[in-house]
Amino acid sequence: MHSDTEAIKKSVRTYWMIGGALYLLTVITVAVNQVHLAVPLAVTVALIVAGFKGALVASVFMHLSHEKPWIYGSLILTVVGFLVLLALPIFTIADTIG
Repeated sequence: MHSDTEAIKKSVRTYWMIGGALYLLTVITVAVNQVHLAVPLAVTVALIVAGFKGALVASVFMHLSHEKPWIYGSLILTVVGFLVLLALPIFTIADTIG
């Protein structure tokens, strides 16, 4: 059961570790902003850090790390659909120009 002392201590330790990782990634985001990188590189780094932070939050706090494998299939399908929607304007602009 999840009510025993060891399981609770393990959960609390996991939450503290994830909180520390989120704090560290936030510090990295702020530090990268202070370096004044070129805009495309700065946006790329910020999106990579945000992706890691989002993955941490989704996997631990939304309990996706304990889900059944079919959840990952629907997640991958959602990501592919999102990427198609992002790429759609590129293809429509290319058709109107050419």
